[in-house]
Amino acid sequence: VYKRQAVLYVFRTLVGEDIPLNSGCLKPLEVTIPPGSLLDPAHPAATVAGNVETSQAVTGALYGAIGGQAEGSGTMNNLTFGNDHVQYYETIASGSGAGDGFDGADAVQTHMTNSRLTDPEILEWRLPVRLESFAVREGSGGAGRWHGGDGVERRIRFLEPVTIALLSGHRRVPPYGAGGGEPGARGEQHIERADGSTVPLAGRDTAELDAGDVLVVRTPGGGGYGPARTEERGTGPVA
Repeated sequence: VYKRQAVLYVFRTLVGEDIPLNSGCLKPLEVTIPPGSLLDPAHPAATVAGNVETSQAVTGALYGAIGGQAEGSGTMNNLTFGNDHVQYYETIASGSGAGDGFDGADAVQTHMTNSRLTDPEILEWRLPVRLESFAVREGSGGAGRWHGGDGVERRIRFLEPVTIALLSGHRRVPPYGAGGGEPGARGEQHIERADGSTVPLAGRDTAELDAGDVLVVRTPGGGGYGPARTEERGTGPVA
């Protein structure tokens, strides 16, 4: 289902008019997915995160094939944490990709995410956390004639022990630029322990945190579109 949703979403954004969003939009399209492929695995292949990370990858691949827009963050930056008393799940905003004639947006939920973050007041009231900062990750969007949007940095301090799990992408490969634009910055994350030590985390990772530890997540920026102006490359005045 998520594969068809991603196709529907991408081609709906290409329509220059306000039309009803329904299955009729797919009638002109033929979706072919080879059996046994990554998008149609056969038992007993392991599967996970189809409706989150895989749908974002499909969306990014389609925009890349069309060539009209650079990739957004390409991930939902899924974070879960909890213990015997509380459990919580969120997706974290990042940068959207630039296109022909427009910059990407900073600190937004991109493409298939379709969710919003919990208000800081509600988060701290209901859960044993303190949101120390949630800020735009300046300079993480890709350079270009039109800039990719910047991702975010989110710092959460835990007030009691929890288990955290992160499921995210573009930690090794940056979100692509388009039309000569530069890629966005890759995401990264780490733990700042209460004793002052730092523990790096992979994009798909889990860890035990104690009271006083801080989780830091830096989400990817979107890709830029079009060749960057010469002053942005540090080579002189505007061409």
